[in-house]
Amino acid sequence: MKTALVIIDLQNDFLDARGAYARGGCANPAAQALPERVLPLAQAVRAAGGLVVASQFTLWPGVGGAPMISPHLLALRPFLRQGDFAPGSWGQANVELLQPAIDATVHKVAYSAFFNTQLDWLLRKNGIERVAVCGIVTNGGVASTVRDAHMRDYDTWVVADGCAAFKPETHATALADMATVAHVVDSADFGARVLA
Repeated sequence: MKTALVIIDLQNDFLDARGAYARGGCANPAAQALPERVLPLAQAVRAAGGLVVASQFTLWPGVGGAPMISPHLLALRPFLRQGDFAPGSWGQANVELLQPAIDATVHKVAYSAFFNTQLDWLLRKNGIERVAVCGIVTNGGVASTVRDAHMRDYDTWVVADGCAAFKPETHATALADMATVAHVVDSADFGARVLA
């Protein structure tokens, strides 16, 4: 069974001290630790013949250059401004540590990496049957992508220690919820059960 690791939104504007979220006072220390934890898993998936895909949350510029932001997101994150998460920008890019381990990227405009992207097409063209998801945030982009993978009949896994939310209790609740549609394991268990 061919496996893909889907890394959700480990981007500079979310994680770097110079990024949009840190500038807006929304730094997430749990998320900042993820790239070093996810890199060995991505390398192991590739070594086993699998595919590593990263999503990039993207704020496309509209008429006049202002980013097209959904109203609910702008209400939650009023600090987002023109240039944040812009296509091709430093902020939109995946963190440098992970870039060599990523085979493909998809630009997403909402929580799920499947919504209005080429992710499903990319996975199917590569013969992928099993999808493991990690990244941020556990209760947002990760959970939405996991449910969409499940709905598309992929054998769906969540790498629990490869995910983070803004609060530990939110992370734990989201993992428990996803266990109804996916295998929730830590990276060591995933390696032993799937990649060995």
